[in-house]
Amino acid sequence: MRGADISRDPCPWVILNDAGGAFAMGAIGGGTWHFIKGARNSPYGERFRGGLNSMRSRGPIIGGNFAVWGSMFSTFECVLKGVRQKEDPWNSIGSGAITGGLLAARGGWRAASVSAVFGGVLLALIEGVGIAMSRAFAQQPPALAPPPPSSQ
Repeated sequence: MRGADISRDPCPWVILNDAGGAFAMGAIGGGTWHFIKGARNSPYGERFRGGLNSMRSRGPIIGGNFAVWGSMFSTFECVLKGVRQKEDPWNSIGSGAITGGLLAARGGWRAASVSAVFGGVLLALIEGVGIAMSRAFAQQPPALAPPPPSSQ
């Protein structure tokens, strides 16, 4: 594949790696969120226990939701890389749109199309910021000094 990113694993392993990373991110973030929410909604004196119970019950669910999104996104990205034989930002944008649309498919065509557009736009923003940051912080080539004037 032309322009392949050799710093990442091959596609089947990328899917598993991304699903695990997404699960960890969702479980930690969701666990933290639900710990705070459970602690705030518990009576005084039971706040820590209420936070732990809420974290234990909801954290893994949020992690699972993140894992589903991450594994679907990585699967579609690998499919688009294979079909298009290119690695560019359009693969991520298309993967975000397909993932958003499929995850909302149970809500009907309208919900699926709105979520697909939202997923594509969100990934386009993420890819655009990534490109802008890499250009902004790229190593600039050293400036060449002008040639000395000829003495005649």
